[in-house]
Amino acid sequence: MIRLLAISGSLRAVSTNTTLLKAAIALAPAVMTIDLWDGLGGLPHFNPDLDIDPLPPAVAAWRGRVAEADGLLISSPEYARGVPGSLKNALDWLVSGPEHPGKPVAFFHASERGVASQAALRLIAETMGMRVIDTASVTIPLLGTQTQIEEIAADQILARRIRAALDAYGAALAATQTAR
Repeated sequence: MIRLLAISGSLRAVSTNTTLLKAAIALAPAVMTIDLWDGLGGLPHFNPDLDIDPLPPAVAAWRGRVAEADGLLISSPEYARGVPGSLKNALDWLVSGPEHPGKPVAFFHASERGVASQAALRLIAETMGMRVIDTASVTIPLLGTQTQIEEIAADQILARRIRAALDAYGAALAATQTAR
């Protein structure tokens, strides 16, 4: 069973990024489970002085979730031509830990307009030593549609694109396992 951890870079109650990840959960193949992490807003501001044992409880829980996952699935809005501070903060808390190097990551974008944040996310992930799975990264234009999970899953074109990205993620992970 493939275990992905989905992370929305948005703290909004009604977020197209979170909705996209929830649609991915609904459309995931039988060999894959996707868990949506909802702790982004509960992390303390990154401070290297606090990055020692014992870690703040929310940070320890975050790192534990990342360590348990076979890969990460990130969907994030763009704020001021960059990554939202809350998401960057979460990634900063991983930098000194052993959980992320080599960790596969794919990006699900809910807007075609967020190219600056997409580039920034890629740069951050690659700098941290994560392995970006391009074949599993996809843009599903939901911005301004206020689409519901059920509507995305019922839309043949959108559902096909999400399933194809998830299948590609599974294939990339399987290829990595076979190579080991």
